[in-house]
Amino acid sequence: MKHSSPDCPFCFGDGGHVVYRDAQCRVVLPDEPFPGFCRVVWDEHLAEFTDLSPADRHHCMAVVAAAETALRTLLAPDKVNLACLGNLTPHLHWHVIPRFADDSHFPQSVWGARQRPGVTRTLPPHFAESLEAHLAKTLGSPPAASERNLL
Repeated sequence: MKHSSPDCPFCFGDGGHVVYRDAQCRVVLPDEPFPGFCRVVWDEHLAEFTDLSPADRHHCMAVVAAAETALRTLLAPDKVNLACLGNLTPHLHWHVIPRFADDSHFPQSVWGARQRPGVTRTLPPHFAESLEAHLAKTLGSPPAASERNLL
């Protein structure tokens, strides 16, 4: 049985538009001001990466790497930031953030002080669908919902 926490937004909500889901985690596009910002959210309520088994750590990082690769392919950012903080929401999740030299915060983190007004960037048409297709191709098609319930 997977652990959950009654006050955790990731235990009782997806945390954004789901573009990939398997038996252990999901990739979501949250409502964030930086276009292409993704989260990889581990389904079970755990606070630390080392709470995962070695096999689960490997799987989690494979999903993070697939999300980074997809963003690099689809958006051609100048840099991709990866972060696993959890200070405000202690549920294991990774931020995968495409960065551009002309964004409002670059080279500081997206949570740091604004450096300039920044360029208003919009995502390409059908970005979510393209990201979903890229992740499915890279990670394989996740099991159908009925199969996930048996896992």
